[in-house]
Amino acid sequence: MIATPPHLEIHDDRFAALVHPMSQLEVIADGFTWTEGPVWFGDRGCLLFSDIPSQRVMRWSETEGVSVYREGSGFNNGNTRDREGRLVGCRHGMRDVVRTEIDGSLTVLADRYEGKRLNSPNDVVVSSDGAVWFTDPTYGIISNFEGYRRDPEQATCNVYRLSPEDDLTAVVTNFTQPNGLCFSPDERTLYIAESGSSHDASVPSVIRRFAVEDGGLRDTGTFAEIAPGLPDGLRCDVAGNVWTSAADGVQCFAPEGTLLGKILVPQVVSNLCFGGRDGQRMFITATRSVYRVFVDIRGAEPWARGMG
Repeated sequence: MIATPPHLEIHDDRFAALVHPMSQLEVIADGFTWTEGPVWFGDRGCLLFSDIPSQRVMRWSETEGVSVYREGSGFNNGNTRDREGRLVGCRHGMRDVVRTEIDGSLTVLADRYEGKRLNSPNDVVVSSDGAVWFTDPTYGIISNFEGYRRDPEQATCNVYRLSPEDDLTAVVTNFTQPNGLCFSPDERTLYIAESGSSHDASVPSVIRRFAVEDGGLRDTGTFAEIAPGLPDGLRCDVAGNVWTSAADGVQCFAPEGTLLGKILVPQVVSNLCFGGRDGQRMFITATRSVYRVFVDIRGAEPWARGMG
């Protein structure tokens, strides 16, 4: 029998089917300040990720290693792809959500709500109908480390939906600091991380669950409590399991909320995504580095399944 490697912690037998005892946790990129926002581009065979304080979006590929994709990124944080395969990112510095067009030009999708500037958009997902959903905490305006110190113009830290018709709606307004978010495979559920404990220990470190109804959200309660640390970025796999960042690595929860197991990472994890040529590699951004590990399941997003 092959022993469980030190980077895997199995809490439920179901987790053993999602990982492999011969898998390796490997560093594929190193030497950054604070890595975030990994997104896989299968059509280009590369991973893009943010180094927020350095104001760069980086590129990694198996054949070419690490290079700079974009300098002067405006403290870009979370990234995703839309249904046309374009990069969509959240910029703390510009306090906006921006799309990179095929020709490389940038289109600002949202920077104000009800006439006032957004706080600092953090993470973003795009649903199959083309709507853009993003979180808007204040992390990019409370210091100059990953943005510019400013007073907030919004009264609350909200979760927004930008419709395909460009109508911006605040769909949740009662978070302290909304952070990562991801859809279930059928897009009937949206999971959103509450990371307010980063600055207020009284705020619970939880992932909240919402039913998606008619372009809006209905709160269905707490999905999971995260310890140690707090939830930041998260993703669903094709079976509906939720993989989330935490202080000790990546934690995996079954659709009903049971902790299945952990991928232990020696640095504090910020975010993760699925990808690779076979769709069965998890890329993990963690403080100064980017890690890769084999997982025996693919991500729920189309480009996470080895597609473009």
